[in-house]
Amino acid sequence: MLKLSTLLPVDLLDLAHIALQLVACAVAIVLGVVLAKLVNRWVQRAAERGVHGWHLRVLELLAIATGPIVICGVLYPLSLYVYAFTERDTDLLVTAVDLCFDWLCARTVIYGLVLLSGRDSWLGRRELSFSWIAFGLLIGYEWGVFDSLEAALDGIDLVPGKGEFSLWSLIKGVVVVTLFVGISSLISRAIEQRVMKVDALALSTRIGIAKFTYFFLIALGVLIGINAAGVDLTALTVLTGAVGIGLGFGLQSIASNFVSGFVLLMDRSIKPGDVISFTGMTGTSTENFGWVQELRGRYVVVRDRDGVETLVPNQNLITNPVINWSYSDRKVRLKLPVRISYADDPELALQVLVAAAQCSARVLRDPEPVSRLMHFSDHGIDLELRFWIADPANGVNNVRSDVNRAIWKGFKEAGITIPVAQHDVRMVTARGGGL
Repeated sequence: MLKLSTLLPVDLLDLAHIALQLVACAVAIVLGVVLAKLVNRWVQRAAERGVHGWHLRVLELLAIATGPIVICGVLYPLSLYVYAFTERDTDLLVTAVDLCFDWLCARTVIYGLVLLSGRDSWLGRRELSFSWIAFGLLIGYEWGVFDSLEAALDGIDLVPGKGEFSLWSLIKGVVVVTLFVGISSLISRAIEQRVMKVDALALSTRIGIAKFTYFFLIALGVLIGINAAGVDLTALTVLTGAVGIGLGFGLQSIASNFVSGFVLLMDRSIKPGDVISFTGMTGTSTENFGWVQELRGRYVVVRDRDGVETLVPNQNLITNPVINWSYSDRKVRLKLPVRISYADDPELALQVLVAAAQCSARVLRDPEPVSRLMHFSDHGIDLELRFWIADPANGVNNVRSDVNRAIWKGFKEAGITIPVAQHDVRMVTARGGGL
């Protein structure tokens, strides 16, 4: 029996062999795409049925890997079979298998980073685009596309002398360090999300752990990235020393704020939700009065009653006096001074003051409101009403306003007057008839 190879020229046999490989690749790709779409639909239906958590993540990873695995599962055995029985090269089939493996690696890595950063992050919204970019970079690296570019950039020496620090080393170091820092940031964000969900820990402790993890992983990423880039920093000793001195002076305040932030988190003197004020006396003034919204690495977000959010540097909270209205107990005492005329009965006025404090439901009955006669001034008798509230976060001046209005109404009904400050001028005739 005659063989086909004895009937066809060598060139035609090569073309036929290449065509068969292309057809095999096309069939495998179509089969992989169809099966991948079917698995994707199955995963979507599973998500609609309520499958979530790590079970859904495994199914999504299976959907990502289905296409490349099917293509490799078809082409790789076929390449072995063709090579074993025809002794011809199967470069196209092997190349297709390598490309599928590269795509699977790029897709899996990007998917893992999306899980760390979240579906709503900038990476999650462009997952497929970044997968293609990673795939292209991986192919370029394996096929030596960057070799000529590396050789050209490596010939540009940025630091003449004994040390070698080329432009390629700089670019490589920046890219590698940026990559490691980005990955460290995503990991730290993922850890922060997990830690913030642990209700067994205090909120300030959770924030402290999250912030410490973030800065630790970022610093670790920078060090690992520099080491992986193979950058010789000894060539930049003078430059880095000068930069370090400049940064030391320039970043002194920033470093102080970061350290102060960790101190606030550790000693729990100020926590999210606390009511604080920066000036004034307790119970009589609420200037710069607000609620702690967030504790950040460099500053604290304080929101006042007008809805204005102030970013207060952490160092200010450490070095300056701060009134924490809810440090150990959210109950605060308010004082309302009032003056009556000497012609009025102070005992009746004290009773009116206590009764006026009952006008607001926010005024606590235990401890109960009290009134005090403070002293006798030049223009009248000074009294003071003292009462407690348990919710300063809902406002302080509004309670003062309600109680003051009740005092005014009670004084009018009881005939008690609030004197106006007056000065009497006496003109005396001096001896000799002059004034």
